[in-house]
Amino acid sequence: MIRAKGLTKTFPNAKIPALNQVNLEIQNGEFISLVGRSGSGKSTLLYLISTLDSASSGEVFYDQINIKDIPAEEIYQLRNKQIGFVFQFHYLIQELTAIENVLLAARKAKEHEKRKDLAISLLKEVGLEGLEHRYPSELSGGEQQRVAIARALIMEPTYLFADEPTGNLDSINGQIIIDLFEKINREKGTTIIFVTHDKEFAAKAKRQITLVNGVLAV
Repeated sequence: MIRAKGLTKTFPNAKIPALNQVNLEIQNGEFISLVGRSGSGKSTLLYLISTLDSASSGEVFYDQINIKDIPAEEIYQLRNKQIGFVFQFHYLIQELTAIENVLLAARKAKEHEKRKDLAISLLKEVGLEGLEHRYPSELSGGEQQRVAIARALIMEPTYLFADEPTGNLDSINGQIIIDLFEKINREKGTTIIFVTHDKEFAAKAKRQITLVNGVLAV
């Protein structure tokens, strides 16, 4: 479970906080969309609860562990083993093949040989069977984003965070990505929290959280 308590984030020269006293609980296995207008704080919230950014005040708990209380090395281990992240842009390494990109986190953990079969299986699950040895330049935008999803899943994380994962895709490829998230949540029980501007995609989630000017809408 993830619990946010009094999360506030302020940026220099901003007139109002990007987030203001946000309290939130996310149960394991949930499938959640974060929605709101541009500047509402949804991406800021995603980055704070995923440990990729720190709050100006407030706390984030993973189960009973307060992120503030653990050293940087333990936070790194938490990110590498329990958290997967998908960005709006895929950020694949152009010199590496699809399967090599998928195995990046496993290589850092010295588990790339152990997880090679899983990488092949994940690429098959995201519809890229037979393309394991293609370079990013040989793949479409939608295919590259699916490689990024497989990469985020290689360590079998408990939590998958995604920031506008369909933002750079056409509607067809966007639907493929959201359907993949739905399948991953249903079959693997992965907790998924994603930011989107698309109302139809947001409605696919089992729970929608709306932010307005840095606070949760009631």
